[in-house]
Amino acid sequence: VQLQASGGGLVQPGGSLRLSCAASYVTFNGATIGWFRQAPGTERQFVAAITGSGRGTKLADFVKGRFTISKDPAKNSVSLQMNSLTPEDTAVYYCAADPRDTLSFRTAQYTYWGQGTLVTVSS
Repeated sequence: VQLQASGGGLVQPGGSLRLSCAASYVTFNGATIGWFRQAPGTERQFVAAITGSGRGTKLADFVKGRFTISKDPAKNSVSLQMNSLTPEDTAVYYCAADPRDTLSFRTAQYTYWGQGTLVTVSS
C-alpha cells in the first residue's frame, strides 16, 4: 500500500491550500483515508477522513467550516481543501489508510501512512 501526500507549501494567513493523497486503486476504494497533522512538539492529531465509498466524512471540530475532504476517482486521490488558514494550522500533514474502513479519528486505527507534506501559514 502506497500513499503519496502532496500540495503543501507556504501560504499567508487567510489563504488556501489543497492537499492531495494519491493511493492505489484497492486502497482508494476499500479503505478510509484520513488526514492528520503534527506540529513541532505536539502529538499527531486528526483532521479529516472519508470512507472508501466516499459517502461518509468526518472533520475535526477545529476545521469545520474551513476544510473539506473529497475523493477524485479519476485520480485515485483524496483531497483536503483548506481555506481561511491561520498560523495555528502550520504543521506536517499526513494521509493514512484504514483498511477496515471505520471512519475513525484515532491514529491507531490507521495501518498505512504516507510521508508528510509541510504546510506553513505565515505572513
